[in-house]
Amino acid sequence: MDIKIIDQIKGKVSVIIQCDQVDHEVKKLKAHIENFDNKLYGYEDGRQFVINLSQVLYFESVDNRSFLYTEDKVLEVKKRLYQLEETLPKEDFIRISKSLIVNINKISSLMPQLNRTILLKLNNGESLYISRKYVPAVKKLLSI
Repeated sequence: MDIKIIDQIKGKVSVIIQCDQVDHEVKKLKAHIENFDNKLYGYEDGRQFVINLSQVLYFESVDNRSFLYTEDKVLEVKKRLYQLEETLPKEDFIRISKSLIVNINKISSLMPQLNRTILLKLNNGESLYISRKYVPAVKKLLSI
């Protein structure tokens, strides 16, 4: 696979991916490039923050409010989880329970549990559980 970056064609940077066949990995790479600059607004104490999706560890719903978690911030988002799930890139974010959506690029390890759930560890050391209902979809997305 060859990747070429061409600077400033009509004011835009172009990225060209050349490969023998378009497989899952190429599609995933394309999605990452397309979503690289996606932003979301988060709120804390009346202030609005612009967060790049690549910074988000996970989203959580608590008491009918939605929050996004980054390495150093917890911010409220104005959308419900089902609305986030519809707009987030499917290659990068997946629902792991009724109240959690996780960024799969931030997963450091997975450990099956006796009750058929999976313990998920994030890059920052935080642990979350993938509930039984969502395990098959997570396995499929991660190709495990």
